[in-house]
Amino acid sequence: MMMKKFMIGTLAVAFYFSAFAQEPVNTVAVQKIRAEGLEKSKVMDIAHQITDVIGPRLANSPGIKRGRDWAVKYFTELGLKNVKQESWGDFGKGWSVEKYYAATTTPFYRPIIGYPKAWTPGTNGPIKSEVVLIKADTVTDLAAYKGKLAGKIVVIESVLVQPLKNSYTPDVTRYTDEKLAEMAAAEPVAPGAGRPGGRGGNNQMAMMMRMRQNRAAINEVLLQEKVGLILTYARGSYGTFFTSNGASYALDAKPVSPELEVSAEDFLHILRLLRSGQKVEVEADIKTSFYSQDPKGYNVIAEIPGTDKKLKDEIVMLGAHFDSWHSGTGATDNAAGSIVMIEVMRILKAINFQPKRTIRIALWDAEEQGLHGSRGYVKQHFADPTKMELLPEHGKLSAYYNLDNGTGAVRGIYLQGNAGARDIFQSWLNPFADLGAKTVTISNTGGTDHQAYDAVGLPGFQFIQDPMDYNTRTHHTNQDTYDRLVEDDLKKSATIIASFVYHTAERAEKIPRKELPKPVAPRN
Repeated sequence: MMMKKFMIGTLAVAFYFSAFAQEPVNTVAVQKIRAEGLEKSKVMDIAHQITDVIGPRLANSPGIKRGRDWAVKYFTELGLKNVKQESWGDFGKGWSVEKYYAATTTPFYRPIIGYPKAWTPGTNGPIKSEVVLIKADTVTDLAAYKGKLAGKIVVIESVLVQPLKNSYTPDVTRYTDEKLAEMAAAEPVAPGAGRPGGRGGNNQMAMMMRMRQNRAAINEVLLQEKVGLILTYARGSYGTFFTSNGASYALDAKPVSPELEVSAEDFLHILRLLRSGQKVEVEADIKTSFYSQDPKGYNVIAEIPGTDKKLKDEIVMLGAHFDSWHSGTGATDNAAGSIVMIEVMRILKAINFQPKRTIRIALWDAEEQGLHGSRGYVKQHFADPTKMELLPEHGKLSAYYNLDNGTGAVRGIYLQGNAGARDIFQSWLNPFADLGAKTVTISNTGGTDHQAYDAVGLPGFQFIQDPMDYNTRTHHTNQDTYDRLVEDDLKKSATIIASFVYHTAERAEKIPRKELPKPVAPRN
C-alpha cells in the first residue's frame, strides 16, 4: 500500500518538473529507479550480512577484512567491473577482542556492562581483586600507591565523573519542515568564520589539554606498577556507552595497561561504594589480539564502466566508510551508508543502466581514525592538498556523493558552499518531495569522507539525513546494531541517491566546481 502511494505521488511531481525545471530530469528513469529501490529493495539483506554476519569492522581488524572480502564477492556477483581492494597507504596494527567478561563480586554479584578500549591488551587470563580507588591530581600523588598496585583493578577519581541526570527529550527525532526551511535559507559562511576562539574557549581547551597530559602521566605510572586492569567511566546512560580507543595503533606504539570502558550506571555504582568506604571486588577475563603482519589499509573499489565515447573516461563517485568501532556491529555508523551506496549500485545494475560516465563506488577504510582511506585515495588519484598539484583524474571527476549520518532518510543535500550546484540538485530532488527530500542548503557539514574531495577543490557532497537516534543512542556505542536500522529510510535514501548518480552520469557537463583551494600545511 505504501509503495503504491509513493509511485503515484512521483508521477505527478516528475511530470511537473520535467516541464518546468531548467535542469533536465529523466522521468522514465526516475520511475524505474523508484520501482526497483522502493519495491524490490535488498537493503536489509545487505544489512544482515554486514552487521549480523560480519560484525564490527575496526580498521585493520579481522572484521574489516571479512567485510572487504564479502564486498568484493558481492560486487563481482552484481556484475560490477574493476572490483578490487586498493591500498590507500600504511595504517598500523590491527586489533580485536577475543573474550570479554567482567563482574562485581563484592558486595554482591553484578555483571558489568562494558568493553575493552580499542588497542589495549587483555588481562592475561582471569583476574580478581579488591578495587583500589586512586585519588591523584598529579603524578606526585601516586607515590602513596607505589608497590601496592601490581595485579590490582583500579578506578581513578576524577572531577569529570558526575551523577547521571534523567533525560526528558526523545532519543529519536526527525527534521521538521521549519528546520529544513531554516537550512535552505542559510547564507554562505565566510572562510574561517565560526572557528572557536575567545579567551574562555582557549582557557577551556588549555584545561582539557592539562587534564589529558596528567592522565597520560598517571597511566604511565600505572603501567610501571603493573596494574591488572583500569576501569574507566564511559560517556552515556541507560546501559548505552560510547566507545573509544585506549592506545595508539602505530606499529611502534608504547605499551599500555589493560583498560575497560564501563557503562555509567555500573561505574557510578562501584565509585559510590568506594567513596563510602565499602569493599568492592571485581573479577575479569579479557583477551585481545594484535595484528601487524600487514599494516596497510585498503578501500574496496568497483565500477559500472561508462559507454559514451567522449564521456566514459569521466567519473561519478559515491561512497561511505566501511569501518566501524568495536563495541556494537557498526550498523548506523556506518554500515547504513555502505548499505545504501551498495544498494545504489544494485539498483542501477538492475535497471540495466548503461551510463555515459563511469560510476565508481568506494567503501572507505579507517574513517574513524581520521578519514585515512578517503584522504589516501584522493592523494593518490586526484591531488595532495598540501601541494595542490593536480593529477590527471582531477579534471575527470564530476562529483562525489557520501552518506555517513546514520540510518535516517535523506532529506536533501549540503552544497559545501558550491552555489553553482544549487539549481541542479533542486531539480533532481523535486521528484522525491513526496519522500520528504526537498532541501538544498549552501551550508557545509563535516566529519566524514566528502571532506577529502572538498579539500582539493572537487565537488564532494554529503546528504542531509534525519537525525533519528544517531547522536543520542547509536553513534560509536554498544547499541549500534542491526535493530537500530530503519528499513524504509534506507530504501528512500538509496532510491534518491541512485537518481542523483544516474543524472550526474548522464549530464552534458560535469557538476560545477568551487575555486581551487590554496595548499594547506601537512597534518600532524
